[in-house]
Amino acid sequence: MGAELLGPELAEPDDVVLSWEGEDVLAVRLPQLSESLDHILAAMERRHGAPLAELDRKSKQEIVRLLEARGAFSVRHGVETVAGALGVSRFTVYNYLNRETALSREKAVKAD
Repeated sequence: MGAELLGPELAEPDDVVLSWEGEDVLAVRLPQLSESLDHILAAMERRHGAPLAELDRKSKQEIVRLLEARGAFSVRHGVETVAGALGVSRFTVYNYLNRETALSREKAVKAD
């Protein structure tokens, strides 16, 4: 996901410092969530073997569902970033999100 490994002496307040037997041995700097979104989109593109914009609608809907589960839309400009990668409008991404919400509600009602 783009994390960076550092010596513990270089750790900043937001870094994760790992200790072994009471001694700090390594610091992990996690990327900003917006950078992670770019990494996630690139990984999805590699997995599909084609630019995301070239995928069919069903595949794009599945990608939006997976990204929502990973919190991609809580990132500032997350919808815009995903829409650009998928080659669709923000409105379309919101429609995909609303579709997933509606499907989840239907499943919940049927389970009752």
